[in-house]
Amino acid sequence: MHFLPENLDKYVVDHSEQEPKLLQQLTRETYQKVLQPIMLSGPYQGRVLSMISKLIRPKSVLELGTFTGYATLCLAEGLQENGKLHTIDINEELVDFQRKYFDASEYGKQIIQHTGSALDIIPQLNETFDLIFIDADKPNYSNYFHLIIDKLNKGGVILSDNVLWHGKVVEPLDEKDKSTKAVLDYNTLLKNDKRIETVLLPIRDGLTISRKI
Repeated sequence: MHFLPENLDKYVVDHSEQEPKLLQQLTRETYQKVLQPIMLSGPYQGRVLSMISKLIRPKSVLELGTFTGYATLCLAEGLQENGKLHTIDINEELVDFQRKYFDASEYGKQIIQHTGSALDIIPQLNETFDLIFIDADKPNYSNYFHLIIDKLNKGGVILSDNVLWHGKVVEPLDEKDKSTKAVLDYNTLLKNDKRIETVLLPIRDGLTISRKI
């Protein structure tokens, strides 16, 4: 989803950091072999995620929705030397694809994969996190928030992707459209929850930054 005119968007991308070669390779193979490659974060948003992670310097990161591991590697760039990144995805068919690229990076030993429902896995994680990235099934966004908020350290950050949902958040709501309604409810939840402060950025399909007070 592009909210800027194409020429201005190109200028923004051209004057931002370029993606690493490993991520370029990951992107090519994703488009060659995996269904719905558009789910990739992409080079510009990937650099945004990398920059935020580098500014936070997290010791512990949790990612909900691994897909082929593009955003995972971007977030890992900011990890402290002994930091860990836990990433959860329900698609077991992508585990080997992810691991190949994780191990090809310098962060392979710091990335821990979990396969299954995040709703089941999150309660089993006996640690807290400095940075959490939510980019999974939209109908469960609010459920994920309620599960992770107490696992987020004070001053920690939640990044939530696709919060503008292709612009549907400002269109008349079709009551049968569960994903759009879920995103609307989630955005309201983030706005009103007094435990966090939130800014919604119109980056690509919308990225919210929420900081725990």
